[in-house]
This record gives sequence, structure tokens and C-alpha cells, in this order.
Amino acid sequence: MAKLYSKKKLATQKMKPKKETISFLLNYSKALSIHKVGNSSFEIIAN
Repeated sequence: MAKLYSKKKLATQKMKPKKETISFLLNYSKALSIHKVGNSSFEIIAN
């Protein structure tokens, strides 16, 4: 099988998200709740 990856992959491995981005995503996922009622689902964000 041919190698499908290029040498540019090494440059993308150095990219890391900011701490603020990770914190935002974690807080958003904690606040999100999904409730299923019958065939419908409701997404609720608790602030």
C-alpha cells in the first residue's frame, strides 16, 4: 500500500489549541443537555 501521508504532517502535529478554547468546549459540554420526548429531541443549554 502506498504511503498516503506527506511530510507536512509534522508541521500540523505542533499545532495545539489554546487553554481558553479547551475550557470553553468543556464548559459548553457540561451545560448542554438533550432530552428526548417521543420522536423529538430538545437541546437545552443551562446558563
